[in-house]
Amino acid sequence: MPSLAQASPVEKGGVFRQNKPFPPLMDDPKGVLALPPGFKYTVVTRAGETKLKSGQPTPGLHDGMAAFSDGRDYLLIQNHEVGSGNALGVPQVKGTVYDEGVGAAGGCTVISVDRNGKNRGEWVGISGTLTNCAGGPTPWGTWMTCEETENKANGTTRLKDHGYVFEVWGDGKTANPVPLKALGRYAHEALAIDHDREHIYLSEDASGPNGLFYRWSAPRNYRLSSKSWKDLADVDFGTLEAMAILGDDGKPIPDVAYLTSAQLLRPFRVAWVEVPDRDAVSVSVRKQFTDGQVTRGKKFEGVYGTRDGVYVVNSYAEAGTTDLPGDAVPHDGMVWFYNYAAKTIQLVTYFPSNDAADLGAGARYVDYNFDSPDNVTVTPWGSLVLAEDGNASSHVLSSTPGGPTYAIARNMLNDSEFTGPTFSADGKVLFVNIQTPGLTLAITGPWRDYLG
Repeated sequence: MPSLAQASPVEKGGVFRQNKPFPPLMDDPKGVLALPPGFKYTVVTRAGETKLKSGQPTPGLHDGMAAFSDGRDYLLIQNHEVGSGNALGVPQVKGTVYDEGVGAAGGCTVISVDRNGKNRGEWVGISGTLTNCAGGPTPWGTWMTCEETENKANGTTRLKDHGYVFEVWGDGKTANPVPLKALGRYAHEALAIDHDREHIYLSEDASGPNGLFYRWSAPRNYRLSSKSWKDLADVDFGTLEAMAILGDDGKPIPDVAYLTSAQLLRPFRVAWVEVPDRDAVSVSVRKQFTDGQVTRGKKFEGVYGTRDGVYVVNSYAEAGTTDLPGDAVPHDGMVWFYNYAAKTIQLVTYFPSNDAADLGAGARYVDYNFDSPDNVTVTPWGSLVLAEDGNASSHVLSSTPGGPTYAIARNMLNDSEFTGPTFSADGKVLFVNIQTPGLTLAITGPWRDYLG
């Protein structure tokens, strides 16, 4: 299973370690993936072409993912960000279905991969869910998948409410599609469980108004475990709160876009404000707060935890849109680090708004211009890997908090986003997806030389 106890990439005195620069990317003769010299890739799955053990085709729209180990092979649990009515939805398999009404839609598949990147078989982990975007691994070796929707039951194509988190097992035998209502019903993106198993941190990708960053806290003397799904199914279990970043005057900063690279690495105090109605019976969770109570952000996306804290990503905020306050600053990406002990949050990576990165074809130095980080993972050595979901050229990135960002890979196939970056626990393989047309790739090479 993946290690959830990675250290943050911080030396004594709060100085972040810098990674060794990756060599320039080399174009792929097959036109799929540009990589640095010494690295290679294997295609593990291809939507519509590779097959599930049931004989049905691999579903499409690959998204969030985690790598585990079954003792011999790697085991991937993978989201499929599919709504209803998609020809390559996750097939409904008895025992894995949450809502029969949505048909072959979102869900998760499980992929067994040998040490050389060869696909040894795929099967359905959960089905009958909608737009499963990202999620997060648990310390006990399962995956929590997040629905990025607020759709409620309509009696026909949706027999149940959606917008929940579900726990997914990878053994091919255990399936338990129970919504974890204690974590709220909203457009979930990703989550991370803290090292003490007392909190879960969750992001919301929503607009009108912008989404929030949440913390679920366990009751006193309770620690999360493999049996916690039974308790988390209770909407009133524990406490769900939204983040407020406090300015120098002690009041919440209304939106993360008020902060820029000028505040890079500066710690800001954080307060947490309790959610009134986490199941959003009549009002969306984020709309239950006024701007004076919480801090909003355009596209709260990837979340990943370490022993010391949790990273969370905002993909972008565009000028001239209703999702950017008129006096705030547009940007092409922000990565934050929330420190558990200090109860502070720091901006650790900042991509300024950059037309060259956005336009792609007009960028002279395509592998220097980055925009719209989305999924994030912490490598076995403590540094970050980001997946771009921007315009034109898409990259997988190596990022040093407070320092430089380097291109690890470039999508040569199309302009689709990368999703679900995750390292095997032994550090030998980086698994990542190209969401459309739906590829899972295993990338090998001298990772330790550059990230260790």
